[in-house]
Amino acid sequence: MGVWGFIQDQMLGMKWLNELLGMGLPALGLDVNGRIGGSVQFFIYDVLKITVLLCILIFAVSYIQSYFPPERSKRILGRLHGIWANIVSALLGTVTPFCSCSSIPLFIGFTSAGLPLGVTFSFLVSSPMVDLGSLVLLMSIFGAKVAIVYVVVGLVISVVGGTLIEKLHMEKYVESFILSAGGVDIESPDPTIRERLTYAKEQMLDTFKKVFPYILIGVGIGALIHNWIPENWIETVLGSNSPFGVILATIVGIPMYADIFGTIPVAEALLSKGAQLGTVLSFMMAVTTLSLPSLIMLRKAVKPKLLALFIGICAIGIILVGYLFNAFQFILI
Repeated sequence: MGVWGFIQDQMLGMKWLNELLGMGLPALGLDVNGRIGGSVQFFIYDVLKITVLLCILIFAVSYIQSYFPPERSKRILGRLHGIWANIVSALLGTVTPFCSCSSIPLFIGFTSAGLPLGVTFSFLVSSPMVDLGSLVLLMSIFGAKVAIVYVVVGLVISVVGGTLIEKLHMEKYVESFILSAGGVDIESPDPTIRERLTYAKEQMLDTFKKVFPYILIGVGIGALIHNWIPENWIETVLGSNSPFGVILATIVGIPMYADIFGTIPVAEALLSKGAQLGTVLSFMMAVTTLSLPSLIMLRKAVKPKLLALFIGICAIGIILVGYLFNAFQFILI
């Protein structure tokens, strides 16, 4: 095993923890090769692994985020024009909140401050879909190639979607109270390192409290799929013989609400049961980007026509990415 293989399997994937559980649970009378014992092993392993990675990642990302408060991000974006503004906006989305609902208030703030609508939509798409946490977590499950390609195509969807909205001049479909709110420049003092570390710790604890229930639900569903649902069922619905698997996974994912940490154990279990890679990733993207609660919140800020355009752009992009990943799965895995 090379250095990168060790990092991916033992540090990010924590395979040692799974092996430890495989030796320890039989001592408690559980057969890890059976359905119940296998479900318990899957549940404990994934909850511990995701929790550890979650806390480390949120702390690190929040520390980075402390250098990009909303007023500074607004100034950075305000100096850029054209597609470069969309690209930087999408990149800024990678170091901001971990779910779509928490990114919408920032989207509203940026739009109220007078930033171009297409630029703020690039941020709105990338923030929940593509973050530094997703990159590391995807590496721990699917490997570096899948994680990097996922992040790249997520950024492409963000930039293309925002650029299209900009070209269509959809400003009139933003609710009037957003456009008339105006921006307020708040010059915040430059925090010390200690203050940044304190901020990162508080963000980590706050985010952990919010997302941990979804981790438990996601891992529970993953354990159910992994040990109780027959493999041929998954292959029939989401496998290579199902031409509509990507579309079905996207449609199923939209009404759900979770973040990347809650969807990865479900994706891991689906993939192990024979679902295609692109189908699984489409499900993840739909859950994190187009969850029903976030769409309800977004409707308060934009009119139905713009909301429908946003959903359409994201859904089409997610579906195209899903089929692209399926076509090249043999190269990526």
